[in-house]
Amino acid sequence: MLDIVYLVAGLAILFVGGELTLRGAVGLARFLGVSAAIIGLTVVGFGTSAPELVVTVQAALANKNGLAIGNVVGSNISNLLLILGVGAVIAPLTCGIDAAKRDAGMMLAATVVLVLLSVYGEIGWYHGIFMVGALVIYLALTYLQDKRDRASRNLHEQEAEELENAPTKLPVIIVFTLLGLVGLVLGADLMVTGAIGIAQDFGVPETVIGLTVVALGTSLPELAATAVAAMRNHTDVAIANVMGSCVFNILSILGITSIISLLTFEPDIQAIDIWVMLAATLVIAGLMLFRAGISRISGAVLLVGYVAYIVSLAPRAGI
Repeated sequence: MLDIVYLVAGLAILFVGGELTLRGAVGLARFLGVSAAIIGLTVVGFGTSAPELVVTVQAALANKNGLAIGNVVGSNISNLLLILGVGAVIAPLTCGIDAAKRDAGMMLAATVVLVLLSVYGEIGWYHGIFMVGALVIYLALTYLQDKRDRASRNLHEQEAEELENAPTKLPVIIVFTLLGLVGLVLGADLMVTGAIGIAQDFGVPETVIGLTVVALGTSLPELAATAVAAMRNHTDVAIANVMGSCVFNILSILGITSIISLLTFEPDIQAIDIWVMLAATLVIAGLMLFRAGISRISGAVLLVGYVAYIVSLAPRAGI
């Protein structure tokens, strides 16, 4: 019971810490005069992925690679099937074809890199440097495109504008950021401790916990942002948030974590979940590239797919 309390409390603290850190970072960027387009391109992307990053690093340092990699793979699966499914059911999601080609293409490329690394069996520090470098190049190229293309720049500006209630005064910005960082570290520690404890107490594999409870918990910022954007009919922002998060999850989170600690793939993730993630990525990339959007019916199908995936994990959890 105590482990469950740790897990739930960690989730709650992590969510609050992530929101405070994100708003503090956006407030600081605005205070320093950073353009809205750059904030949307970089600060929002890193900020919404902060919970996954801290949890993954904590799990890797505890030598719980199934939990670490499972968190990222599970987050991407929930991003693509659950979060985009929810968003599309609220309002059909559409976006410009140029942005779709760029973001969906990069998401697919990052996913293929992770699949190849899973076949290799591990992510070493040199792989991590390559992944982080690829992300930096992608952001630089996107920035250059933003300078030439007004529609692309507008999209990233809207991503920044979606974040309301960001502080404007420096003392408040500092308080938000510091409290948020403390919340991220404390929440991640409690969450990982609880997840490991539950795995040991109930015999549930750490990979399954990472793929489900931990992944969904760390994806809450994306779920909230996508639902709000869809309700406001800012559907291009909703899609950009999710595809950008998938890219950051792979290249930034696993890249940074692998530089700190060697990551190895558990056999069940290699055999099953990595391919589910690839299949989901191919489906979304196809919808973006050929239809430039996701209809309500497609959204409902995505949700059914996510439920089917979660149900398929039951035998692995001993249920």
